[in-house]
Amino acid sequence: MQYLQHINSPDDLKKLSIEQLETVCSELREFIIEQLSNNPGHFGSSLGTVELTVALHYLYNTPYDRLVWDVGHQAYSHKILTGRRDRFSTNRKLGGLSGFTNPNESEYDTFAAGHASTSISAALGMAVAANLRKDMNRHIVAIIGDGSMTGGLAYEGINNACSQPNNLLIILNDNDMSIDNNVGGMQDYLVKLTTSAKYNKVRNNIYQGFKKRNLISEKEKNLVLRFNNSVKSLITKEQNLFEGFNIRYFGPVDGHDLPGLIRILRNIKDMQGPKLLHIKTIKGKGFRPAEKSATIWHSPGLFNKETGERILKNKQNQPQLYQDVFGHTLVEMAEENKNIVGVTPAMPTGCSMSFLANRFPNRTFDVGIAEAHAVTFSAGMAKEGLIPFCNIYSSFMQRAYDQVIHDVALQKLKVIFCLDRAGLVGPDGPTHHGVFDLAYLRPIPNLIISSPYNEHELRNLMHTAVYGNEGPFAIRYPRGQGEMTEWKNEPHILPIGKGRKLRKGKDIALLSIGAIGNNAARAIDEAEKSGISVAHYDMVFLKPIDQELLHKVARKFKYIITVEDGVVKGGLGSAVLEFLAENDYSDVHVLRIGIPDEFVTHGSVKELQQITGIDEEGILEHITRMYKETRGIHAHLQPPHNRINPVVQIHNR
Repeated sequence: MQYLQHINSPDDLKKLSIEQLETVCSELREFIIEQLSNNPGHFGSSLGTVELTVALHYLYNTPYDRLVWDVGHQAYSHKILTGRRDRFSTNRKLGGLSGFTNPNESEYDTFAAGHASTSISAALGMAVAANLRKDMNRHIVAIIGDGSMTGGLAYEGINNACSQPNNLLIILNDNDMSIDNNVGGMQDYLVKLTTSAKYNKVRNNIYQGFKKRNLISEKEKNLVLRFNNSVKSLITKEQNLFEGFNIRYFGPVDGHDLPGLIRILRNIKDMQGPKLLHIKTIKGKGFRPAEKSATIWHSPGLFNKETGERILKNKQNQPQLYQDVFGHTLVEMAEENKNIVGVTPAMPTGCSMSFLANRFPNRTFDVGIAEAHAVTFSAGMAKEGLIPFCNIYSSFMQRAYDQVIHDVALQKLKVIFCLDRAGLVGPDGPTHHGVFDLAYLRPIPNLIISSPYNEHELRNLMHTAVYGNEGPFAIRYPRGQGEMTEWKNEPHILPIGKGRKLRKGKDIALLSIGAIGNNAARAIDEAEKSGISVAHYDMVFLKPIDQELLHKVARKFKYIITVEDGVVKGGLGSAVLEFLAENDYSDVHVLRIGIPDEFVTHGSVKELQQITGIDEEGILEHITRMYKETRGIHAHLQPPHNRINPVVQIHNR
């Protein structure tokens, strides 16, 4: 690397010529390809924003000027240029760099961005704050990816930007994944004209002259702006929706033309009022396989940088991924029932709804990054007698909470929510961990909440949701491999709200929900070798919870452990405590094992389960400590070192 190895901050970029900056762009691509071939991450998006990132840090005074990235996996070049090059090999690893922008990691990361469509709203807030504080020299730039423009929050932000005094610049990074309009000759001419400093100086002088003579008001200014945009659309015979807003629109321009980007950004940098620059980029730019298959190379895993061959693990005689079991089962069910449809917000491959799309394309709906719309859209179909399987990652479902309550549960509509990526998801970290779903769904009336112990139970629950229930139904399951190589069974209807005993025991009762129960089962096996007898119950349903089972357990056992891969506050453990309190059970010791009341970092799932104490060893340690308390060995049960899991004792009231 001729230049990149010497760039430790954006100030080092500013010392280089345009020709040297173009070499930096090439070196950045080589560096990203090299790093991600050995340490997987989000690949295509960051390759597409190399020139833009260099241009922004070259022209703007960061971190004083604010760059707000939408979906932080566009920002690998940004991280590398802002002092994190030598640590980039730790990206997404435990104790290493986050895969997304994180203000706790660097002052250059102005806003945490793991989910989509947030940049415009956040940047507008910063721009308004700068105005209120009379900090007129500070520039605010929102960089939003094309997929993020399918989210409603982005349009709410744009709409509000037109009505607030601000100088926000929105950069739309369009890589042909959803936004149209190609660059044309007349378009290029108009971009050069409208971004010209001379043109805009004359334009502003005319406006100020009209304003001094009271010949134009703010409202009339907006009408003129719309008229100008309409004239441009008429001349170029092209139109896009942004020109309908009262906002200066420039573009589209070539996002890989570094000298052109620098010229345009320099010209519009100090323009007053909100503005939008539309750039065209190629996702995966500079790596041929990624340019050809953007979806596959969004996050490809390990690959050979020379040949472009992806290095896939041998999956022979291995359990299927939970999402693949869901996908195959959904196709089976859709073949038998014409009313079944599938809905997903921009994750058909990730959640394996692509299987249904291949088999029944007219019954599969990818609505874009629009979780709230996905839920209400599903509700509308359910109202007309269809049976929608609405598959949304657990963490992303948080964005549709209002719609789950008002549009589905309140009306008792038969929408089947399949929450993929429940529990700890690994390298994507705290913005993606699906640890809140049990707690945030449990208070909602009319909603059944379930979680399968293994692949057979996942298929049974999907079957139950369709044929054994007439209202909303949630099934949450983890990312990654299941437990069984023979995952196919003949699905049957499960009794709603009924758990099951997996193992007899006499010293302690352990209640688990979902696939994390397999960790508990292995811990119980080890405990038995030490002479500790633990009864194991798979609750299956959090709501309605099996009260008959809980009565039996509470009457027989004074020591109960609950295990869940969700937050301990509000989930299974809380539900058990509520039951015991409401039914006057006294002298029952309850140990809740789950995710502590803190955001969990990124790392492998195995590492994170160990940290939070929900791995086999952590659960075994809890069992051993509780058993010692049953024998009076310790007066008080303390959580293991570095593991936060509250213990609650129910006494007579």
